[in-house]
Amino acid sequence: MSVITLTESAAYEVKDMLEKNNLGHGFLRFKVQGGGCTGLTYGMSADEESTDKDEILEFYGIRVLVDRYDIPVIEGTVVDFKQSLMGGGFTIENPNAIASCGCGTSFKTKKNAGTPGDC
Repeated sequence: MSVITLTESAAYEVKDMLEKNNLGHGFLRFKVQGGGCTGLTYGMSADEESTDKDEILEFYGIRVLVDRYDIPVIEGTVVDFKQSLMGGGFTIENPNAIASCGCGTSFKTKKNAGTPGDC
């Protein structure tokens, strides 16, 4: 099982975003940080280089960075991009999440409750 999986449609969207920001050879950083109403929040950003703390994964030509510290709370997570009549957006399915809130980015796991705050 991969730490995370980036679907083909998510990889296509990330590639488009990286190219629009002149980071065609950059990385997608997938991270977890404390906060949100449930305790932990997901984050995604563009990054130009990796660190020695990063796990480097690749999906459909997109290089993804994950801090090794985050692996226990995101192991098996699937990041997808879904299009609908109301627009499109990334979805995150984390099998480790035991609770999440309506905002869709805040969660907690059995072993890590994070630091709840405002959503």
